Amino acid sequence: MKKKQVLTLSVIAIALGSALLIVKQTQKNSGPAALTSRAVGDTLFASFPATEIAHIEITGADGSVTLVKKDGKWTVAQRENYPANAVNVNEFIRTLAELKVTRSLEAGPSFAPRFGMDETSTKPEDRGLTATFKDASGKELSKVSLGKNIEGSQDASPMGAMPVGRYIRNHADETGFYAVNEMFFSVSANVTRWLAEEFIAPDKIKSVSLSQKGSDAAAWKLVRDAETAEFKLEDLKPGEALNSENVAPIKSLFSYARFEDVVNSAAVGERADATGKRKAIIETFDGFTYTLTITPLKPGTGSASSAPDNQLVTIAVSAKLPTERAKAEGEKPEDAKAKDEEFATRLKALNEKLAKEQSLAGRTFELSKNTLNALLKERETFVKNPEPAPASPATSGTKAVEAATQPIEVPSVKDSKAPAPAKHKNKVKNR
Repeated sequence: MKKKQVLTLSVIAIALGSALLIVKQTQKNSGPAALTSRAVGDTLFASFPATEIAHIEITGADGSVTLVKKDGKWTVAQRENYPANAVNVNEFIRTLAELKVTRSLEAGPSFAPRFGMDETSTKPEDRGLTATFKDASGKELSKVSLGKNIEGSQDASPMGAMPVGRYIRNHADETGFYAVNEMFFSVSANVTRWLAEEFIAPDKIKSVSLSQKGSDAAAWKLVRDAETAEFKLEDLKPGEALNSENVAPIKSLFSYARFEDVVNSAAVGERADATGKRKAIIETFDGFTYTLTITPLKPGTGSASSAPDNQLVTIAVSAKLPTERAKAEGEKPEDAKAKDEEFATRLKALNEKLAKEQSLAGRTFELSKNTLNALLKERETFVKNPEPAPASPATSGTKAVEAATQPIEVPSVKDSKAPAPAKHKNKVKNR
């Protein structure tokens, strides 16, 4: 054999050996994970039917929630199809469709409890969450379980080990379990976590009134003449002064307010204490009128998460919006056009706000007392007794003169009981 041929064969042998070594090393590093249907870097689902989903049921140790798409909008079945938080629902679906595997673990379905997916457990940390996805006809499209969190390195954060991912299972894939770097913070089996958060937001408040407990008779009414003016208490009695500190929160009533829960109509009568019912009316400079019926909870009728002083609130919203802009005399055409466009934009926004808030009509909401504190004040908290006026300098001087000219009574010597001077027992001898 020629020297050149020997050299060529040697090079080929070395190359084959190197390739075999690489394959063996790869198999060694990948271990059992190489036998799962999805590898590191793959999406969890080969094809996730995101556009077909119309029904989602999420079950955990503490209960379940059912999300149903009706007329293109997500609703919460357990709350009489109250609107769901569409952002959270769509984000959950999108995340699953794009979710990539960071680690694969070969194991059969019987190993589910080891990964925090024990569907028989009553402990949230052992049970995890199971989400079932169906189409409009009720056909099951997919089913996944979310298990234990995956803790990171102790040195990765000054707070200690922090979760960096979660174990997940695709029930249609029985080859293994997978680790992903998604935590699914917004996914829960708690019904209230899925409710749309929009609530009334009275803007530019003009007046607020509150009735007495169990009656339609007015307890108090606050009004103001302009958006920048201060509120005044109607029927302020002689000698009363307004307590501005307690009145001030009325200006921002229900700003960024959130409700605790939506109460089903069948449960309202069982939970509401009608003897403490009150009615509040809020009017705004934009022409909105909010009528709120506020009723305290009967003792012991709240949900597990309810505070005992929570209140039930039903809302009615109406508005008288202008149909055209009042034009100033002598207005220039170019100015009129700009103002007309501004008016049209503003009117559109007000109509959208009205439609959104009127969609809350007929619903009963559970609100914390903190949210209603500014509104549920009694009349006496808005008034204070005036401080006495300080004495004027002239008056003070007169009193001082009067005090100085008053006769001073001096006891007579006869009546005085002062002790007499002591007598010396020893006389001084003359030298």
